[in-house]
Amino acid sequence: MKSVLILFFFSSIFSSFCFLSAKENRPNILWLVVEDQSKHYGFNGEKLVHTPVLDELAENGVRFTNASVTAPVCSTARSALITGMFQTSIGAHHHRSGRGVAKINIPNHIKLIPELFKDAGYYTCLGSNGQAAGNASPKQKNRLGKSDYNFQWDPSVFDAPEWSGRKQGQPFFAKICLSGGKARSQARASKDIPHVDVSKVVLPPYYPRHPVVLEDWAAYLDTFSLMDFQVGQIVDRLKREGEFENTVIFFITDHGVSHARGKQFCYDEGMMIPFFVHAPNRVKGGTVRNEPVLHIDLAATSLYFAGIEIPKYMEARTLFGPKAVKRKFAVSARDRCDETYDRIRAVRSLEFKYIRNGYPARPHLQPCAYKDNKEIYVAIRDWGEKGKLNQVQQELLLSPERAKEELYDLKNDPWELNNLADDPDHLKTLQKMRKGLNQWIRETGDLGQNVESMKMYDSDMKVYLDGLANRGRGDRLEEIKSNIAQMKKWWKEGK
Repeated sequence: MKSVLILFFFSSIFSSFCFLSAKENRPNILWLVVEDQSKHYGFNGEKLVHTPVLDELAENGVRFTNASVTAPVCSTARSALITGMFQTSIGAHHHRSGRGVAKINIPNHIKLIPELFKDAGYYTCLGSNGQAAGNASPKQKNRLGKSDYNFQWDPSVFDAPEWSGRKQGQPFFAKICLSGGKARSQARASKDIPHVDVSKVVLPPYYPRHPVVLEDWAAYLDTFSLMDFQVGQIVDRLKREGEFENTVIFFITDHGVSHARGKQFCYDEGMMIPFFVHAPNRVKGGTVRNEPVLHIDLAATSLYFAGIEIPKYMEARTLFGPKAVKRKFAVSARDRCDETYDRIRAVRSLEFKYIRNGYPARPHLQPCAYKDNKEIYVAIRDWGEKGKLNQVQQELLLSPERAKEELYDLKNDPWELNNLADDPDHLKTLQKMRKGLNQWIRETGDLGQNVESMKMYDSDMKVYLDGLANRGRGDRLEEIKSNIAQMKKWWKEGK
């Protein structure tokens, strides 16, 4: 009996030691989430950008070449990421929704990712690049970074903007937001990076070589070099603090470039993103994987690395470990963006892309004040009116209506120019992709299949209009009121 007690005693000590060791060795988890950028990084083959820091991290990590967002616009993509759920499953699918008197509450059993980390003893952070690099201004130092979630949530799930306030030995989880493609002017004026020569810019074939469009694309490419510079500052801090080797770094963007076929649309320019995981001694560096993955998979994978149980309800999938299950295809969904109502669903395999337009009688570029006032849109429409666009550009960008279904052969048509949906030679592929989307809609309970209530729409539009009025933007105010009236007119007409 005495020997049994002694054995039990030492067994308990050993188990406790193992538990403490595992707890002490838990890695930091760092999400670097960049805004409004497609895949144009050096590690993805873009020659005009200067991204040595990120190229090295990607080279020494695992790079995913077929990563998509579940929604090609920021608030919906962020709502999905922070929950590990499709935004359409939790009612957060309309961009900037639930901001007025009508609120959105996600199901009670769904926890935010930082909440799961906090429950596991992690110090949780939501910050910007300046805070993560340790050089934020006094005004910004203690302010949480961009959240932009389309539901009610408790900010206390985050402890601080960055990790300097944690206890000794306490691991941190940090989501750091970088401005990316929204920093075109800042990047173009920066003295810290080399700049892209406009004459060397190569545009996608559906964009015209208008001087404004070319300069904008050069400025957009400059933002990649700027992000590399800013990430370099964050990496330097991790190294100074001795945390680099024990930090799992996830790098993604929230969706593609803000352009006429990018952000808010389910073409590859809008839904495909850069994605790599840098995890020293935890993954095999130099690995490139080409299976379809989603940006929400970052959530489940982070929990895996931290040794936190992945909730059974979660739609995100871990990309590593014994429970990793590869996806056969990726799904992206676009719904209302600001005042502009739409419903687009896309299914992407490695070979084909299937798109279903819920409102095909409406133009590709519906009225949208956020986009219509951008110089690139003004330039494209100007050339369209003057007959300076080629046939492909005119039809793809300025068509007064859209096809109900679109099918693209991605290997032979990577720019998604030739719609094969009516091609009898591709009927079987069309049927397969159509069936896949229908199955996804049923299995995930796609709430976007139902039209948004007028109560919610009017509630959000009031916040939008009141905000413009408070900022003295009378010009934009009348434009948006006109757009809202147009949306409601089309609804009544069944268009």
